[in-house]
Amino acid sequence: MPALAKKQTIATSATASKTATILPLARRPAARFDIRKISATLARNVVPPLVVLAILLGVWQVLCSSPTASLPSPYQVWQESFDLIAYPFFNYGSQDIGLGWRVLISLQRVAYGFGLAAIAGVIVGAIIGQSVWAMRGLDPIFQVLRTVPPLAWLPLSLAAFQNANPSAIFVIFITSIWPVIINTAVGVRNIPQDYRNVAQVLRLNQIEFFFKIMLPSAAPYIFTGLRIGVGLSWLAIVAAEMLTGGVGIGFFIWDAWNSSRLPDIIVALAYIGVVGFALDKLVAAVGKLITRGASAN
Repeated sequence: MPALAKKQTIATSATASKTATILPLARRPAARFDIRKISATLARNVVPPLVVLAILLGVWQVLCSSPTASLPSPYQVWQESFDLIAYPFFNYGSQDIGLGWRVLISLQRVAYGFGLAAIAGVIVGAIIGQSVWAMRGLDPIFQVLRTVPPLAWLPLSLAAFQNANPSAIFVIFITSIWPVIINTAVGVRNIPQDYRNVAQVLRLNQIEFFFKIMLPSAAPYIFTGLRIGVGLSWLAIVAAEMLTGGVGIGFFIWDAWNSSRLPDIIVALAYIGVVGFALDKLVAAVGKLITRGASAN
C-alpha cells in the first residue's frame, strides 16, 4: 500500500504539473484613459493662464480704448494686424512675408549660433572643471564677459566678418556660450570622488571618462546652462536683426516702428514670447529625458 500510495502521489503531481503548464498566462489589463484625471490636469495647467490672460487683455482694453491713448487696444490690434495673426506663412515677395517665415529665419540663425556655443561651451567647461587653477584664473574673466550686452559685440563682429548673417550668428554664439561654460565647469567640479575612483580602477582614458562619467554626472548642470543660453540666444538674435537688417523677426519690428505700425509690433512681440517659451521648454524636456528627471542642487 505505501508503494501504491507513492505511485498515486507521483501520478497526481505529474498530472498537476502538466495541467499547470497548459494554463494560459494572465494578461495585463489594457490601459485605460482616465478622463477625469486628464481633465483635471488640463484644468490645472491651462485654465489659470487663460484666466490671467483674459484679465490682462480686459485691463489693456479698458486703458487703451480712449481716442487719446498712445498704444493700440487689443481690439485695434486684432483689426489692423489680422493677416499677421491668422496667416503666419503668407509669401507675397522678398520682404512681404508672414511672421511665421520670419521666425523660422531667425531660428535658423539661432540654431547655428547656439549649436556652436553648446558644443564649444561643454568642451571648454569640461576642461576648466578638471583644473582648479583654470577655474580660478578663467572664471573671473568669464563672469566679466558674460555681462557684456549682445549689441556691444555687434560692431566688432561686423568689422570682422563684413557680413550681416555671420555677424548675427557670432553675436548669438558669444552671448550664449558663457552660461554653458560656467555651468558645465561647476558640474564637472561636483562629480563625486567615488566616480573618479571607479574611472581610475577601470583605467578609463580621457575620452571614455568624458562620455561615461563626466557627461552623465554633470548633465543636470549642463542643461541648466543650455536653458539659460537658449534664452539669451533668442534675445540676442532679435536685437541683432534690428541693426543688421534682413527678413528676420527683429528687423520686422524695427521696420514696423519706422512705419508707425504699432499693432504689428505687438503681434511680433507675442510671436517672440511664444517661441522663446517653446525653446525653453524644448531644452528642458530634452534635459529631463537625458538626465531621467535628475536636477542640479
